[in-house]
Amino acid sequence: MPKIAIDRLQPGVFISLGELSWLEHPFLLNRFRLASDEQIRVLRSLGLASVEWDPERSTAQPLPAASAVEAEIDFSAQALDAMLDMKRSRSERVRAQREGLARCERLFEQEASGVSEILRDLGSRPNEAYGRARSAVDRLVGGLLPAESLAVHLVNMKVREPGAAHHAMNVTVLSLLLGKAARLGEDELRSIGLGAIFHDIGKQDVPPRILRNPQRPPAEEQFYQAHVGYGIKQIAAIADLPLAVKNIIACHHERWDGEGFPNRLAAGRIPKLARVVAIANRYDNLCNPLDPKLAKTPAEALTVMFKLEQSRYDPELIQLFVKAIGIYPPGSFVALSDGSVGLVVESNSGDLLHPLIMLHDPGIPRQEALLLDLRETGSSIETVVNPAKLPPDVVEYLAPRGRIDYYVDAGR
Repeated sequence: MPKIAIDRLQPGVFISLGELSWLEHPFLLNRFRLASDEQIRVLRSLGLASVEWDPERSTAQPLPAASAVEAEIDFSAQALDAMLDMKRSRSERVRAQREGLARCERLFEQEASGVSEILRDLGSRPNEAYGRARSAVDRLVGGLLPAESLAVHLVNMKVREPGAAHHAMNVTVLSLLLGKAARLGEDELRSIGLGAIFHDIGKQDVPPRILRNPQRPPAEEQFYQAHVGYGIKQIAAIADLPLAVKNIIACHHERWDGEGFPNRLAAGRIPKLARVVAIANRYDNLCNPLDPKLAKTPAEALTVMFKLEQSRYDPELIQLFVKAIGIYPPGSFVALSDGSVGLVVESNSGDLLHPLIMLHDPGIPRQEALLLDLRETGSSIETVVNPAKLPPDVVEYLAPRGRIDYYVDAGR
């Protein structure tokens, strides 16, 4: 980027402080669009004679050299020190946030590993596997019930093809999130959790080539749809499985408009808990299809479901789901008002317009990437960006694993 003298700056010019480390200046970002004359005074107080600027990301041109007047520094050292101290304090909060996200990733992985074993053992040791499933659901529901608000986290998985267990975990987490938003009781939430874990168990009896074929001919489609019946047979050996759980397995592909399978049930004839899991299942299948090339972004998935497929779902529940998952769901690439690009890594049910963003900054290693809580800044989201329209290095920096997995942190 070309350099420009400090006294030619004005609000609207996009600058880079790449020569300074993040803690050597009081600004939140190393690259940003100037928003006020005060920011320019701060730059002068840092002793900078010039900075890099980006013409393409600027909304104003620099002042002409002939008209630029060198201004006196009117920003005190004490004020600058106070801003730097505030930034160091914020750095500690960012560290705590990063540790919180890492903790959620560890918990997700632990639970997903346990679900993988449960699904593997269900055929040979059904009652033992069911007991472990109940324990897993107890842990998840126990965290959700007392929480006044929930933070929905993006889980940055290292695995690109994690399989059935991760899908089951996503559907479980999202179903419980929707169930809580629908004010369902504790017993109903536990049934939702168990049904979500087991909802696709019948796919173990369907050949992978059929599961992976998005354009199945009629015979293969019939085989695929049979996974619902296979699932009911798989769980038949569990002695005390609640009827509500069986209904989820049997009806999670039924549709509100009556065009689903296997029995073409419609509207209120579909058990309510199955309607909940159906929404979570479809959302995760759109975001994480077996063929990654067909994957939708979170925002695209919500658009497909809410605008193009709305007749398929319980109208009340689909609206609650959009509200619960967030206007900007975790995993969404976004452009901010200051010109930055980032990835939503956490949405908070108490403030959907101001999620936690991981910012792209090539000058900072990804493992130390800046986390920006929009509630603490003057920045806002301008638009959701399709990653296909971003440079590959930006996508790789922000989301290197090609999947969207979720975990819910209670009490935030």
